[in-house]
Amino acid sequence: MTNNTESTPVGLLTGKVIFITGASRGIGAAASRIFAREGASVVLAARGTGALDALVDEIRTRGGTADAVAMDLADRASIRAAVERVEERHGRLDGAFNNGGINQQEIGPLDTTSDDDIDEQFAVNFRAHWVAMVAEAALMRKTGGGAIVNTSSIGSRRGVPPLPAYGAMKRALNSITETAAVTWAAEGIRVNGLMPGGTATGMMDEWEKKTPGIIDANNAASPMGRMATALEVAEVAAFFLSDRASAVTGAIVPVDGGAGA
Repeated sequence: MTNNTESTPVGLLTGKVIFITGASRGIGAAASRIFAREGASVVLAARGTGALDALVDEIRTRGGTADAVAMDLADRASIRAAVERVEERHGRLDGAFNNGGINQQEIGPLDTTSDDDIDEQFAVNFRAHWVAMVAEAALMRKTGGGAIVNTSSIGSRRGVPPLPAYGAMKRALNSITETAAVTWAAEGIRVNGLMPGGTATGMMDEWEKKTPGIIDANNAASPMGRMATALEVAEVAAFFLSDRASAVTGAIVPVDGGAGA
């Protein structure tokens, strides 16, 4: 059964300030809605502010607290400025969902992956998370800690011939997620990661255009017979950011319908 229905809010994130990157669509947009319904004040970040502004209006209309900030994941100064905006607006940061990312521009094996593709994957899918985590942790320390969740990929667990640069950067992201968890645990900062498998989002639609049949292949690879929805992935992030996960740090959890089992 596919879960496209919003769960009944239980106040999982009440009183928390949460920063979300890649918030304009897909998993990030779903997370923005869920976190706000669970009581968080959310600050949404993405490169394009048009979709963000519409999402902020939607959340506010439903009684939530939300703000938007433009941020380019390829620009380190832009990332740091976005986190500074959170401090200016709320004075603290309790949680961060580093979800932003991009697909490879060209599908193909190692031999044909361009230098530009590798550089872009490094900047957006790896370095951006590193920069964001350091800035987020610095702000969290001022109020005694917090929680960070990074979006990796099931592709980080195995060879991915069609997307070698993407898979490599996601595997590197797992490493710094675990390192940050160990480094910052004593300061009350938890760091965990999600590894979505095939997920019904716009990114998957883009991949389908470049590699026809990939959606059917992902459905077939899952013991559940389908891809996850953005909502289902975002629900797991909400748990990790909540106090119910207070003893969980350094975990990299698959959300793939059993495809990696």
